[in-house]
Amino acid sequence: MNTATMDNPSTHATTGTPRVRFEDVVVEFPTAQGPMRVLDGLSLDIHQGEFVSIIGPSGCGKTTLMNMLAGFVQPTQGRVLLDGKPVTEPGPDRGVIFQEYGVFPWLTVRQNIAFGLRLSANKTPKSGHAGIVDRYMRLMGLADFADHHPKHLSGGMRQRLALARAYAVRPEFLLMDEPFGALDAQTRSAMQDLLLDVLQAEGKTVMLITHSVDEAIYLSSRIVVVTARPARIRTVIDVPFGYPRGESVHEDPRFAALRAQIRELVMQEYAAQSRQQVRLSD
Repeated sequence: MNTATMDNPSTHATTGTPRVRFEDVVVEFPTAQGPMRVLDGLSLDIHQGEFVSIIGPSGCGKTTLMNMLAGFVQPTQGRVLLDGKPVTEPGPDRGVIFQEYGVFPWLTVRQNIAFGLRLSANKTPKSGHAGIVDRYMRLMGLADFADHHPKHLSGGMRQRLALARAYAVRPEFLLMDEPFGALDAQTRSAMQDLLLDVLQAEGKTVMLITHSVDEAIYLSSRIVVVTARPARIRTVIDVPFGYPRGESVHEDPRFAALRAQIRELVMQEYAAQSRQQVRLSD
């Protein structure tokens, strides 16, 4: 297991030119008390085909990090680069999936998946749309519900629909913010396995925001532990399991050791966050 500490947070096993680069990024948001720094000098590289999970205390800036790569937020200082070019806006090469399912309640399953294909930014010929929609309905187990509206689907099925809609436009990157956080444990586990199956077939690069240490270990090739706000990289950990993965990974002694290590790091940052709040209230 390779780890990188705050002294050298960019060290990891992957080599070659990164697809994504966060260069000394600072983000500040205005408040009534003055600027609030959310990210502070954060640098991180993500390479083609990596599955990188970001984990840390609630409210530390993890989602802001993802939103910059999505093009929703611009850094106050520093740069976010995609293939060497600054990210200035959203694009079809980045599919974003949120915890709140992100499906249109007035559209059927089939229409939801087809929605992104009809946008002008999508380059897929119209003649191929029906085949793409059918493929992802089958892949996500939604073919029998093609003409149903989301209100008739379970939570797990709605999230499968959100994934299918994101996959259908063939993004190179998946940006996922707690996508399974609202699901029960059994459904969440099934969704994780489904995600791994799809990624094995599709070969995406993924950034996942999660509070679940087990989920981060099970899915990721690397885990980035960030500090309490303002977020800095505390540790980058290379996950010692290859792909494809199955449930047996959970029984590996290395899984338990890594879980204990990451939980301890995160709890230390929660403690630091609590001390910050006490100082601010004094």
